[in-house]
Amino acid sequence: MYICLCNAVSDKTIREAVRRYQPKSIQHLRQIIPVGKQCGKCIRATREIMDEELQCLPQYKEIA
Repeated sequence: MYICLCNAVSDKTIREAVRRYQPKSIQHLRQIIPVGKQCGKCIRATREIMDEELQCLPQYKEIA
């Protein structure tokens, strides 16, 4: 399903970018994919998808 109609960004694209790059903020995600750069109506849905995907990712601990 398209989330950002202005830039034709789908939920699948957002999920893949979140899994691959693990952005810490919506601004970081916006640097990776062109979401929310026109009208901004997709930001809320994008944030929900990002939060959902980040919760599903395995947590890695740094070994020091």
